[in-house]
Amino acid sequence: MDLTLLRTFVTVHRAGSFTRAAALLGLSQPAVTGQIRSLERRLGHPLFLRRARGVTPTTLGDELAHRIAPHVDALLEITESGLDDQWSHRTLHLAGPPEFTALRVLPALSPLIIQGLTVRAAQGMSEPLFEGLSAGHHELAITTSRPRGRLLSATPLCDEEHVLIGAPRWAARLGGAAVVRDKGVTVLEHLPVVEVDESLPFVTRYWATVFDSKPVAIGAVIAPDLRAVLSCVAAGAGIAVLPRYLCEDALDTGEVVALLNPPVPPLRTYFLVIRAGTLAHPHLSRAHEWLLRAAVSW
Repeated sequence: MDLTLLRTFVTVHRAGSFTRAAALLGLSQPAVTGQIRSLERRLGHPLFLRRARGVTPTTLGDELAHRIAPHVDALLEITESGLDDQWSHRTLHLAGPPEFTALRVLPALSPLIIQGLTVRAAQGMSEPLFEGLSAGHHELAITTSRPRGRLLSATPLCDEEHVLIGAPRWAARLGGAAVVRDKGVTVLEHLPVVEVDESLPFVTRYWATVFDSKPVAIGAVIAPDLRAVLSCVAAGAGIAVLPRYLCEDALDTGEVVALLNPPVPPLRTYFLVIRAGTLAHPHLSRAHEWLLRAAVSW
């Protein structure tokens, strides 16, 4: 049977839409519709039920997809393998949180860039990145949550430790980490907070994990960049919760101090997310593997 028909079928099954599948395959929607109808005629059964918004697989369609998808992906990888020596002449379209992408991802990819890989990086948070991947705007995304559905595939990359920090003057005023540990959240109430959003996402997550409560603080400074948050904290504007990788140097030099060292620090996991089956592309596969190797030391 024609591999093109099977590839189109698997893509529609994962995308849940002829329109989205057409965008991912670089085809017109009528071409995708025609290929699915051709496959249905050959099999003598419908594979999808047309809905107002997209399609859903029939029982036969679902069973067929689960049986053939791994083999289709493997065959595509074989057909692409002849391009392996050309991976460095491709452009990788990746996206992720601005700070993590800038400080971790792009430096880790620099050896591949030196070898000729071209990179185009975009910024964003998880849900918009999932939409961008599904629409074909990105090839690889770094997110802090797993995607839902069959179209996208996620691989854990690394864990990020969160640290409650303040300028040395704030630590002295509070009495040090030992006092914070003994008195808990009460000693931190009503302190000025520096955050990336009015909802205080980092502080709220930290409070829930460490103190099993909600913060009562109001953001004194809201700056949508974690590097700006660090600068404000170092200048004494207030306290904040930041990823350790981002504030490690400032902790080492004493610009900021950890106000608390809980036995089990709050963690957040990063994921490498791709469209299912796209690791057949050599440049994407190489970058994906390279980041997983680099993350071992993060």
